[in-house]
Amino acid sequence: MTAFSLASWNINSVRLRAPLVAEWVKLANPDVLCLQEIKCQNHEFPEAAFREMGFSHFHVRGQKGMHGVAIASKLPLDDLGDEGLCPREEARHQRVGVAGVELHNFYIPAGGDEPNVETNPRFAHKMEFLDRLERYFGDRRAENAPLVLVGDFNIAPYEHDVWSHKQLLKVVSHTPVETEALERIRQAGEFSDLAREVVPMDEKVYTWWSYRARDWRKANRGRRLDHIWAAPSVKDRALASGRDGFKVWEDLRGYEKPSDHAPVVMQFGAG
Repeated sequence: MTAFSLASWNINSVRLRAPLVAEWVKLANPDVLCLQEIKCQNHEFPEAAFREMGFSHFHVRGQKGMHGVAIASKLPLDDLGDEGLCPREEARHQRVGVAGVELHNFYIPAGGDEPNVETNPRFAHKMEFLDRLERYFGDRRAENAPLVLVGDFNIAPYEHDVWSHKQLLKVVSHTPVETEALERIRQAGEFSDLAREVVPMDEKVYTWWSYRARDWRKANRGRRLDHIWAAPSVKDRALASGRDGFKVWEDLRGYEKPSDHAPVVMQFGAG
């Protein structure tokens, strides 16, 4: 099993930001790039632009006008089929085999503004999605499969994954009901949250900064919404390079016409 670099990025419209991706790829040179919120249908994905970046294998699950996930890879991809994990059957999940791992790319629903399943259908959708993931990965734990989960989970689970734990406890993405649900998924699959395996829990890590901030860097009111997880059978490969193998490319948030998310990269060693 070859070593490879894996990147995850909520790009917030792949057609609009393909030039930004190309600029970043020259610097980061990822082998596998998982994108979320591509906001296009399959046939609209700018494959030619990604081929110019050096990618030659693609797996796209698009949707008209919104959502959508895609994987661009320099390594061969094996389509493993969709598991129907999204309650509304939106394009929020894809599953492929690559470099000896079973890779799941997720765009979990944001959940709207009110963290109440009774009054907010969008939040109810998010919680049902999380419940399905807990059951699915719990059922598969005995397989000891080489699972890797990436994507925009739209949850910042720990105290130092947000700019103010106290002020965000009632804000969607950091409420206890969400963070506890995400932790149940992690435990169900015995996954390692790779960022927190290499970065101490008391150190701030963000991957998202709101468009509403006039000066996002100065305010630095971020959240860690984007994640890379590994099952026990892949953990050693994922942590082979230690902290040097993990990076949030936060400077991308300051580029012209940026996504509100920054790319997250993890180096995987040979198996």
